[in-house]
Formats: sequence, structure tokens, C-alpha cells
Amino acid sequence: MAIDIQKIRADFPVLGTKVHGKPLVYLDNAATTQKPQSVIDTIVDYYTRYNSNIHRGTHHLANLATEAHEAARKTVQHYVNAEHPHEIIFTRGTTEAINLVAFSFGEAFVNPGDDVIVTELEHHSNFVPWQMMCERRGANFKVIPFDDNGELRLDIYETLLSDKTRMVAFNHVSNSLGTVNPAKKIIQMAHEAGAAVLVDAAQSVQHIEHDVLALDADFYAFSGHKIYGPTGIGVLYGKERWLDAIPPYQGGGEMIDQVTVEKTTYNKPPFKFEAGTPNIVGPIGLAAAIDYLNALDFNAIMAHEDEVLAYGRARLLEIEGLKLYGNAKQRTSILAFNIEGVHHYDLGTLLDTRGVAVRTGHHCTQPIMTALHIDGTVRASLTLYNTHEDIDALVEAIHNVLKMLGR
Repeated sequence: MAIDIQKIRADFPVLGTKVHGKPLVYLDNAATTQKPQSVIDTIVDYYTRYNSNIHRGTHHLANLATEAHEAARKTVQHYVNAEHPHEIIFTRGTTEAINLVAFSFGEAFVNPGDDVIVTELEHHSNFVPWQMMCERRGANFKVIPFDDNGELRLDIYETLLSDKTRMVAFNHVSNSLGTVNPAKKIIQMAHEAGAAVLVDAAQSVQHIEHDVLALDADFYAFSGHKIYGPTGIGVLYGKERWLDAIPPYQGGGEMIDQVTVEKTTYNKPPFKFEAGTPNIVGPIGLAAAIDYLNALDFNAIMAHEDEVLAYGRARLLEIEGLKLYGNAKQRTSILAFNIEGVHHYDLGTLLDTRGVAVRTGHHCTQPIMTALHIDGTVRASLTLYNTHEDIDALVEAIHNVLKMLGR
């Protein structure tokens, strides 16, 4: 089933705005996606009709808010195909979800001399927390490199795995290169070595498969704002046995069972990991975003995004002096490039004057940039509402900038 892109674009109010007098061409979706009107309306409805704290209240508004919050948990559960709703933990975002696992899993299962493996393709959020944990626990921090195409060296990964490996953490999709990593294979190899696995799904859950049972992921993290939901809300999926086995990340209200002067006992998951008053409207808005996606044909979305990505690569390669980064056989959503003689920051700034929103810099992936011997790129990132016209506008704007620079 085809999707009606113009109808979809009309659902996102900001896409009709102008920037510096030019129609907005929004190509910064890897940083955050825009929000459909249904998500905006859902957030407004919460604050105008049933704003209240949850779980502990007995009055009508508290009951409405609690029901909506817990219904959102079930919506997320079904979206990622988790076995139980209590395997869904609400966090502030992917970063907090990964820090939670790095701390709690490390406290329970990582000892001096153990190994933790990440990849060279990681966002700092799935790199630095593991470095910190290894320093704290006296463990060894090991990194899988990538090749010239931006694909992970699974042959080297195999040599890094051993009976000392406790955790393997990797992203399903690289936010800088768009590489789709072979998640099932990476997870299978880790499990054969007896290691647990965390999948950073921040750049994948909105673009490709997101079935945690099919992947057999032990932990799986993503952010609401990158899947058309609000900021400040994230999801950590964890297999029930792991959530039962690891200690809480933070202490406070809701995460307790009994508190005495002598000892505190802890609540069951998910509340064991949700200390304090949560971002109540965040999960409700995220659920609205998932409902929006569920009303579309996800296979058609993937096909559309792949087609626009291929068109974008072809058009950009027509530009003299432009170098594209990331040539993996399996890739999605990312067009990362530089133009010879033009600094990426300057190019991004000048594109903005023409209404084109892209990202510049190292994209919180300095190990990638080091491996590529560059300090950053221009990144155009795509999602379901982007079109050939957006690509054409980007290419035209680049030509205009180059002409202005005397190129």
C-alpha cells in the first residue's frame, strides 16, 4: 500500500512554515523529528483536561492520568513486541536508558578483568557510559572498528568475544553514517559467548524493524522525540529476568516496597526503575505518536524512505567536489557529506539562509570522525515526510552557496 506523502506532510504543522522568507526544508530528523498535530493535541488535552500526578492519587484526575500513562506503556510494549508491559521502563531518553543499564548491570554483573564491547560507530551516549562503568568496575573496554564502507568488522568482533565478555552494546543504525548493523547476528554471537546485549535503537525504531523478541535483545533503548513524540521521554526495554536481577539506578518515591531505618526493599519493575514523579505527559504523547505510525503502512514508509535516500545520494553525487560518507550495503535515512574547500559549519549556516535545515559537526560520534580523518560533516537526515522536492531544494541551495563562494 502506498502512502500519501502530501497528506502526511499536512499532518505536521511546522512543515508549512517559512525560515528567512523561504519554505522550510527540514532535513535534521536524526536530531529530532517534527510532531504531527495529533501528538500536539494529545499533549494539550492532558494539560487542559486531566493534569494530575499518577499512581498514588485516589481522585478522578489522578485516575485518568494513571490510566493514560499505563495505557501508554502497553502501546509501547506492543510496538516493540515486548512480552510484558512491565518490561517497558520510561526514562528521559536513550541517554538515560543506557546510563541506567551501564550503572545497574555493571553493579550486578561486571567485575575487574571482565570485558565490555561497543563499536566505533556509536553515539557518545552508547560509548561514554560504558567507558565510565569500566573505569568504575575495573573492566576492559573494547571496540569493534568499521571498514571503509562504514560496516562493522565482524571478524574482529569475533576475536574480541570471550568468556569474560559481560556486555555488548551497539546501535542498530548509525546516526552519522546511516549504516544498518546486522543486529541479529551481533546479538547471536554475543549470546553464544554468554554476554548480554543492549541495542541503541534511537535511529532505527522509526525506520526499520523494531521487534525485540525477534532480535532477542536483552535491552533496547530509544527516544520519543525521534519517533514523532515529545522530548524528555525515552524507553528502555529489558527482559524480565534482567530487570529482576539488576539493582535500581536511582532512589526515591515509587521505586520502593518498604522503607525502614534499617533497610529499604524495592518495588517490582517497571516502578523499580522509575523513581520520583515521572514525565507523565511524555509517555502519553509518545503513545499518540506510535498510534499515528500504526495507522500507516510501515512497509510503505520504509520503501518511501529508502527511495528518497537513493534519490538523495544520486543527486548529491552530481555535485563536483562532494564526498559522501557511509557506503554500507544496508543503510537508511542519513546523507553525510563534505564539499572540498568548504567547511561543514559554513555550508550548514549558509544553507539555513535558504530555508534548508541540516546538522553540522561530529554528531556526537567523535570516534567515527577520527577514523575518517575529518572533524565533521554536513548531515541531511530523512524521515517519512521528506520528498524528492526536499532533496532538490537541498541540491539547489548547495549550488547557490557554491556560486556565492565563487566555486
